[in-house]
Amino acid sequence: MLPIDAAAHSSRWRRRHPVDKAVLGLGLTVLAISLPPWPGAALVLLTALVVLLGPAGVPGRRLWRAYRVPLGFCVTGALPLLVQVGGPDGFVTPAVGGPVRAGELLLRTSAASLGVLLFAFTTPMSDLLPRLVRAGVPAPVVDVALVTYRMSFLLLDSVRRIREAQAARLGHTTRAATWRSLAGLGATAFVRAFDRAARLQTGLAGRGYDGTLRVLVPEARVSVRFTTASVALLAAVVALTFVLERLT
Repeated sequence: MLPIDAAAHSSRWRRRHPVDKAVLGLGLTVLAISLPPWPGAALVLLTALVVLLGPAGVPGRRLWRAYRVPLGFCVTGALPLLVQVGGPDGFVTPAVGGPVRAGELLLRTSAASLGVLLFAFTTPMSDLLPRLVRAGVPAPVVDVALVTYRMSFLLLDSVRRIREAQAARLGHTTRAATWRSLAGLGATAFVRAFDRAARLQTGLAGRGYDGTLRVLVPEARVSVRFTTASVALLAAVVALTFVLERLT
């Protein structure tokens, strides 16, 4: 199980309906994209951090481990705005207004990423995907997503076991041995993935699979109080953004 998925299963908000958490987390993501980068995206980023580390109860170290990956993409996407290619001053020169545009993009993307992580850290996929059928998503699409989600963990576990076996047999001692082990890892994981898929198909056929995977979904109701508080928080962020924008 991935760390973010394990955190979602042990979250304080695990028993809340996904709609409750979607209003807050995805609402913050929409505000990060639509509000002015300063101070709007900065306020969204701060609000998401406070909610994640406070009411949601996400450990700071676990949040950083998950956040540093999208943050790296955010920084990588903002860096090209600092320079321009071509022009009378040379092939590569500093872009006019580049630092400002790069900072604005970094604020937007990093704040939006935290909004998505707020939803991901509090909502297991096993609680979300089955409910998508009630929201109008075709059942076969949800079934494929569920199977892919399950198979991805099995594949990662197989890769981990193969790497441990290779390391125990001194398969990573030299560069040549590492490349041979990597090739063997890819081939073995490929074969095991097809074998697991075949066994899964056989098992489903033996259980009378008729095109729909039926799973138990924890009972949960949309909390009017929680949703109202989330909307009020989003409205407060919007109002504070416009107030600070006028003052500056």
